[in-house]
Amino acid sequence: MKNSYSWLGLSSYLFGLFIFLAFAAISCNSNMSDLPPSDKDNGGLILPGGFEALVVIDSIGGGSVIAQKVSQLSKSAIYKPPPEIKGAPKSTQLSRPNNQPAGNYVGARHLAINDNGDIYVKLRTPTTDGFGNAALRDVNGDGKADTVKIWGKYENRNRGTAMKIHNGYLYYSSELAVYRSKLKPGQLVPDSEMETVIIDDPVYHEHQAKALSFDGKGHMFVSWGIGTNSCQTENRRPGSPGLNPCPDMVDHGGIWMFDENKLNQKQSDGTRYATGMRSIVGMAWDDDTESLYAVHHGRDDFRLLWPEFYSPWKSAMLPADELFKVDKGLDGGFPYYYYDQMLGKKILSPEYGGDGKKEGAGAKLVKPLIGFPGHFAPNDILFYKGNQFPSRYKEGAFIAMHGSTNRVPYPQVGYVVLFVPMKNGLVTGPWEVFADGFAGVDTIAIANDAKYRPMGLAEGPDGSLFIGDTQLGKIWRVMYKGDKSAFGAKQLAALEKRKNTRSYLKTPNEMEDNLDRKGKPVHAALAYNIYCRACHQADGSGDGNRYPPLARSEWVNSDKTVLINIVLNGMTGPIQVKGQPYNDTMPAHASFLTDKEISGILTYVRSNFGNKAGPVTEVEVATARKNLSKK
Repeated sequence: MKNSYSWLGLSSYLFGLFIFLAFAAISCNSNMSDLPPSDKDNGGLILPGGFEALVVIDSIGGGSVIAQKVSQLSKSAIYKPPPEIKGAPKSTQLSRPNNQPAGNYVGARHLAINDNGDIYVKLRTPTTDGFGNAALRDVNGDGKADTVKIWGKYENRNRGTAMKIHNGYLYYSSELAVYRSKLKPGQLVPDSEMETVIIDDPVYHEHQAKALSFDGKGHMFVSWGIGTNSCQTENRRPGSPGLNPCPDMVDHGGIWMFDENKLNQKQSDGTRYATGMRSIVGMAWDDDTESLYAVHHGRDDFRLLWPEFYSPWKSAMLPADELFKVDKGLDGGFPYYYYDQMLGKKILSPEYGGDGKKEGAGAKLVKPLIGFPGHFAPNDILFYKGNQFPSRYKEGAFIAMHGSTNRVPYPQVGYVVLFVPMKNGLVTGPWEVFADGFAGVDTIAIANDAKYRPMGLAEGPDGSLFIGDTQLGKIWRVMYKGDKSAFGAKQLAALEKRKNTRSYLKTPNEMEDNLDRKGKPVHAALAYNIYCRACHQADGSGDGNRYPPLARSEWVNSDKTVLINIVLNGMTGPIQVKGQPYNDTMPAHASFLTDKEISGILTYVRSNFGNKAGPVTEVEVATARKNLSKK
């Protein structure tokens, strides 16, 4: 009897141990049974082994961007209307950013996920009635958004960026301000008063996205981009030297630190934390290393501005986009230096005496943690803190690569989410492709060839990774459902192969991957490709954000004298094209294009891309140039 009881006790103990280990195994795999079903095709994404995905929403929705938006913006207290341009066409037709279907034009910038799973989205473009945010909720637990609310009316154009949840507040930014709204438990759309935290001077310019981050010690970090490509005397004009010192760097081109608890602060109320960075769209504070990190967009147009020093291939590859560990006082080097990831050195910019080889005092500058190939466009960064993914992903950073627009004549690159392995704030290996499949094609000749462009990253309360897209406002949820203990090189192999074979990821062959060599254009088209295609794209469609379309444009098809003068003199926005505002700088071309070349390019543009306007003669260009010289 005694042995019988002992056996029963042992059996009960073993059964209990089995149950404990079973639950432990489930727990170690982050309650996979609680995760919603994945889409059969993973929403079109290509992921490492064991990862799956579902589409939260195919498109946020919105409505067309039309001339009405301009009148709405004009009611803003800090909005300054664009100056009248003599002879400028009247924009009254319906319009939409390129490559987006009827009924949706807003897209998604940065994302934030609340503790209950609610998703908040900063819209790429505000709706026609002026709303800049979206809120999404999954009601039935299938991972799909059942409720979508568009909300938040404030000063906003098409480069608003940030969306962060911090200390019970939802923070979001436009080009000129940082706002916050108090969140209430269970309430999807905040009904609290919208508070203004930061106010910028009301002058719109390029690189004006305001990324945000918090250190958990009462400080908020805000990026302050500079409205120039390389601080030339004449912005984006070939051969124009750099201003030394660059005057705009006094209050731009860096990161400022503010008190997160004060409202209505101006830049002067903050402290300059870092400098020497042209455009920062993604920032993140990492609690493990107690440090700020930022991804930096390098400058453009080496070939166009300095053809004596840079081949088309070098201009496509350089300069690097950079990942910085941002200690207080960091100087990234811009505009005087740039990082060459192939040489592993800071190189003197040609505007300041460089020739693509001279280092100057670049060795004294802090190098980035890693330099990515030129123009990948890193637009968000996330340090993973959850337990759902394999443990290796808790040591490193996810980075969303929005994709290039100006790598001609080579294929555009980026359009993926990368992972950079790190330990103790240092990079420990080469970057990896984590999520691919956004582009939908292998060769991306122009940006609009890509079906989707990843932008925002956010971690859900269960450790899922959410990825947003700027083209259609599509959002994916990436989950791990494999064996975490077995995750390794085998699961990474397929994406490593893609990194080395896909034209939008690999280093292009200087001869074989030159798209112009595969179909030599006629002279006028060649001149367009050299001087215009990087911004306005090969099909004249623009990029739907920074660079306006030429295709069926009222500017192209109206008064040719206005068009000639724009090419000769250049133009700084804001302007309106096909109902959408644009605010980048077009350089003056008078100093480096002949009358014959301008005549040929404009005639080519006015007779292509769906345009049906008359030719521009060499005499007409010469007359406009002569009138220009009299002023």
